[in-house]
Amino acid sequence: QVQLVESGGGLVQPGGSLRLSCAASGFVFSNFAMKWYRQGPDKERREWLATITKAGDQTTYADSVKGRFTISRDNAKDTVYLQMNSLKPEDTAVYYCQRLGTSGQGTQVTVLS
Repeated sequence: QVQLVESGGGLVQPGGSLRLSCAASGFVFSNFAMKWYRQGPDKERREWLATITKAGDQTTYADSVKGRFTISRDNAKDTVYLQMNSLKPEDTAVYYCQRLGTSGQGTQVTVLS
């Protein structure tokens, strides 16, 4: 079955960086675009952050993270990444990767304030 496992979250100071990973299994990874979302504390809905095409040749970003976050993928490793730089306290959230309607359990990112 489709499985997505996010990792790489943690506690970081403002201005710091983290690199999230999402390991995929149960499907042909290179056939699908992938996305990253997040859900902040006390937020009812997830916020879309970034999308990468199946070949990795095109990316799009939400305005809130454009210029700070970079999505990438390694189809040989069935893994999608989210490099997060210049982190702010408002980036505190659980981060999820997603393929179509399926996501993993998420990874917590906390930026100290």
